Amino acid sequence: MWAQAKILLGNLLELIHTAIMSVGIGTNFAWGLAIIALTLLVRLIMHPLTAKQMSSMQKMQKLQPMLNVLQEKYADDKDKLNQETMALYKEHGVNPASGCLPLIIQLPIFILLYGVLYDFTKDASFSDVTFLGVNLGGSVLTTVADALRLVDESGVRIPNEQLGFVMVLFSSFTNLSLLFSNIGIWIFNFILLILIAYLTWLQQHLTSAGNPQMSMMNWFMPLFLTFICFGLPGGVLLYWGVSSLMGIIHQMRVSKKTSEEMKTKPVLYKEKPRTK
Repeated sequence: MWAQAKILLGNLLELIHTAIMSVGIGTNFAWGLAIIALTLLVRLIMHPLTAKQMSSMQKMQKLQPMLNVLQEKYADDKDKLNQETMALYKEHGVNPASGCLPLIIQLPIFILLYGVLYDFTKDASFSDVTFLGVNLGGSVLTTVADALRLVDESGVRIPNEQLGFVMVLFSSFTNLSLLFSNIGIWIFNFILLILIAYLTWLQQHLTSAGNPQMSMMNWFMPLFLTFICFGLPGGVLLYWGVSSLMGIIHQMRVSKKTSEEMKTKPVLYKEKPRTK
């Protein structure tokens, strides 16, 4: 079933590419536009679930002060704490599971799309395909290696599968003149990588706004993902960057809407007022 889904999504990508080429756009540029179009299509289909997830996260943050009061009041009574917490969620129309379930549903779809793009960018026909200077079939590691013309002891080019981060980094520092004389080979993939790192940081910052416990994650996740992205093909990075950008735009819209809905600040009380 998973393999069939990948074939279906791959055929859709090829169909979009063919449609874009039919209006006179060259095949290289058309592949980049096809990846962007497919990414936008997936984001559009997942929009209702993503909006629900983000809205739930925003509301949970707004209710955090009241949750802190309940945790302090019922620190020695876990059953009562759970009961009052669920009552608080019900009172404000918040479902804690709604923030997790959409993500669980989305995850396989995004992994599937990643797999399709990864397979495409690994194809030999993608080796020289570029979009706005980004090599769609090459990663930052492989494009830097190409610029450095890395070869083994016998003078044979080192296969991409054997390229390591430390190897390429060390070779870059010892061959700076060659690296920068061939800067056009790798710089656009590197710029896209830095852009993805910034978008990841911005997403983390928006998600964890007002939550000091998440401050370390704001820096850890961008650095961690940047390291992972060094070996990812440019086509996958293009998908990741566009998807992240759309996610941020969506998150800002949902945040603004949720802020309007939650303008009435929750009353922090340790004892509920008596009803008349």
